[in-house]
Amino acid sequence: MKFFIDTANLQDIEEAQALGVLDGVTTNPSLMAKEGITGKENILKHYLDICNIVDGDVSAEVISTDFEGMVREGEELAALHPQIVVKLPMIGDGVKACKYFSSKEIRTNVTLVFSAGQALLAAKAGATYVSPFLGRLDDVSTDGMHLISEIREIYDNYNYQTQILSASVRHTMHIINCAKIGSDVMTGPLSAIKGLLKHPLTDIGLKQFVEDAKKMNL
Repeated sequence: MKFFIDTANLQDIEEAQALGVLDGVTTNPSLMAKEGITGKENILKHYLDICNIVDGDVSAEVISTDFEGMVREGEELAALHPQIVVKLPMIGDGVKACKYFSSKEIRTNVTLVFSAGQALLAAKAGATYVSPFLGRLDDVSTDGMHLISEIREIYDNYNYQTQILSASVRHTMHIINCAKIGSDVMTGPLSAIKGLLKHPLTDIGLKQFVEDAKKMNL
């Protein structure tokens, strides 16, 4: 399973990259605004800064909600850097734009997916990635993991090449469960990724090793 980090914070991206397990980055307008990145030129430069840190795909989201606007923005984003994946909303015009970009061999990530039917449409339109939002489903008492299972079954049934990018990952168990189900990618905060490192027995064992090493006068 690929590990993406869901942020626009360059320090978090650098830390995840230094850990040696980062495969890509996802961003959106909300994450950009959180970092105080405003204005078209600053946003485009920030995407380039991210691409210069990571080796993998970087999802850059369009702002427009109409077909023509999404095509215009998406083509500009795709031309920015080879690592850029155009992120499109799961709406009618978003599916149309996905099909357009697919015909042009421009990679896409269809986002804000909350049902298996939406994921099926995205795959048929040729999406590179589809992003079901786990955490937001959990927030409304719906099992986000069940959705991942449904999408995995449908894609396997028909050999769709669209990758399941489990988004809105909130914590470490989300990551573990995504891996068990067979999600191709997960994207979440640095804290969730680093959470995989933690286990109290590791801490206890390491403390004992260090104490014993001191007795050896190394």
